[in-house]
Formats: sequence, structure tokens, C-alpha cells
Amino acid sequence: MKTASSLSRNHRSTGRVTLSDVAKAAGVSSSTVSRALRGERAVDPDLVARVLSVSDKLGYVPDPAARALASQRSNHVTILIPLLSNTLFVDLLEAAQRTLRSAGFQTLMGVTHYNSSEEEQLMREQLLHRPAGMLITGLDHSASTQKLMARSNVPCVHLMDLPENSESNAAQIASANEPLLNPYCVGFRQTDAGEAMAHHLIAKGKKRIVFAAAQLDPRVMQRLNGWRKALKSKQLYDPTLEWLNPAPSSLALGGLMFEQIMKQSPAVDAIFFCNDDLAQGALLAAMRLGISVPQQVAIAGFNDLTGSDQMWPPLTTVRTPRAKVGEAAAHMLLQLIQGDEPSQPQLDLGFDIVARQST
Repeated sequence: MKTASSLSRNHRSTGRVTLSDVAKAAGVSSSTVSRALRGERAVDPDLVARVLSVSDKLGYVPDPAARALASQRSNHVTILIPLLSNTLFVDLLEAAQRTLRSAGFQTLMGVTHYNSSEEEQLMREQLLHRPAGMLITGLDHSASTQKLMARSNVPCVHLMDLPENSESNAAQIASANEPLLNPYCVGFRQTDAGEAMAHHLIAKGKKRIVFAAAQLDPRVMQRLNGWRKALKSKQLYDPTLEWLNPAPSSLALGGLMFEQIMKQSPAVDAIFFCNDDLAQGALLAAMRLGISVPQQVAIAGFNDLTGSDQMWPPLTTVRTPRAKVGEAAAHMLLQLIQGDEPSQPQLDLGFDIVARQST
């Protein structure tokens, strides 16, 4: 019987210990070694311990390039998100990574910075590594990026967005890039969420409701469409109440926008910010300026980010299921990687209006 030491002397002429060497020394198949080293939960823990012990004695180092070449795909999944500075995407990323890792997949992350050219370049780079699958934020991608996805035949699930129902919303997305047809996706309808918050403010008796937004990515613009729909349904729509700034969203910008809005005439009685960091900045500015919230003006946000419930007054906002989206999208991608069709290719996880004292 060959021992670990003899196998270590008889590995490839390249001097590299192979997966086959480890399998022979452990007395199992190469596929079992591969699954054990990937950390798949289905592998018996004692067997995993034995494989790890033999692998360590032999000095085995996995060769992802060789594995990808042999199987035509790697054991990693690409995740593309717009930003890491936003808790929204951190929550999503952590949940997706945890789910994929438990199934034996590693993740390679790319940050697009809301830039279509940067997203396309990241896509090209990632496809060189033959990913087993991809998780990509949003449905708004350049024609070149969509072609890359289609031609790669790599399973792909889109995060946070669902195809919109109305023609106006579809046109909003198509104004920059052609929307994907029948994509696999997990999220909620941004337009519905924007409309729901506007109706919440209207129900509070508010009539001059500002929509204040930064970044102006497609998801923000869909929320704007929902706000417009709600106000138009009550004959309250006024285009001068749209405050749109393409700069990155931040507390500082929220404070600045609040000061600008409150100087306009006639006075507004509510402001719906497209993101919680803007709304948090507005609440801090209101406190600094001595403006009473919600007595003088109500303030609402979006996403229920960390700290929103600790503001004064606590912030009314739209709670979005970021972690659930990451987990469910990862599960859907695993199904596609295995060749199975998801029972719900477009999974709507919904949202909640969290009414607090700021409105």
C-alpha cells in the first residue's frame, strides 16, 4: 500500500501534489476529496477530518485554474455590487456569501460604483475565471454586459430588482439601457415601495410632499415614479417638489438638501428621502436649525439602515429585506448551477413601511 510519504515523492513531474495524490492516500475518490475540501456539509465530518489531515501531510495546495479547466467551471461565484460603503449591500453580500460557502462555493466580489463601463470590465475579468454562477445587482445593464452574460452561459441571478409592471417604469429603465427579458431575480418592486411611502404621508394629512434623491440610479428613479403615481392619484403632484441630485448619497448631503428645501416657498410639510442616510442627515439638520419634526415638516427615508431607529425623532422608513434577498438569491443560483429550474424565477420578498415618530 502506498503511503503519504511515497505519494508525495511520486506526484506530478511539476513537483505539485495533486488531488489524486490526496485521494489515494486518504482511500477515497477524487470527487470526495474535492467536496470535503470545499466544505460541503453533506460530507461526513470524520471523512473531512481525514482528508484535511492527509492534505496537510502531503502539502497539497488546491489549483483553482486546473479545476476550472477540467470541469469547465470553477467553484467560485461572482458577486457584483455598486458600493461597499452602503450597509444595504454589506448585509446582502454577507447573507449571500454565507449561503454559498455552506454549499462549497467561494465568492469573488466586484464593486461597480454605479458605472456601466466599470461593470462591463469587471464582468469580462470575472468570466476569465469561469465562475460557476453570478449574482449581479439590478436589472439595468449595458447592451455589451448583457451580451457577455448571455454568451457565457453562466447562471445568473439579479439582486434587489424585479421587472416593473407599468410601461412608464419599463421606459424609465430602458431610457439608459435595454431591460433584460425574463431574468432570474430576487427583490421587490421599488416603484410599489415609493408609492406606499407617499400614500403613508398623504394619510398623515401631508399635501406638499417633496421627493429628495441622490445618486439617481435606476432603483431610485423607480421610487420616484412610485411617489409621482401616488401624488397624481390625489391631485397633489407638483414637479417643483422633486429635488434630484446626482451626487453620492450621504448624511452631509441630506442635511444640505434639507436646508435648501426648507427655504423654498410655499413651505413643504413632508420630505421623502430616497435613502436613510439622507434622511438621517436631514433630522440632524432640523435639530441644528430648531425645526420641529414632524410638527413643522415630516421626514421619511428608505431602507431602514442602521441607526434610523435611534435618531431623534426615530425615522419613518421603508424596510427592505436585504439579507433575505442575498440568501434567497444564493439559493436560487445554486439551483441553476445544479441544472434545476427555480419554482419562482422572479421572487418578490416585499417590503414594510416602518412608521416611527418622524412622520
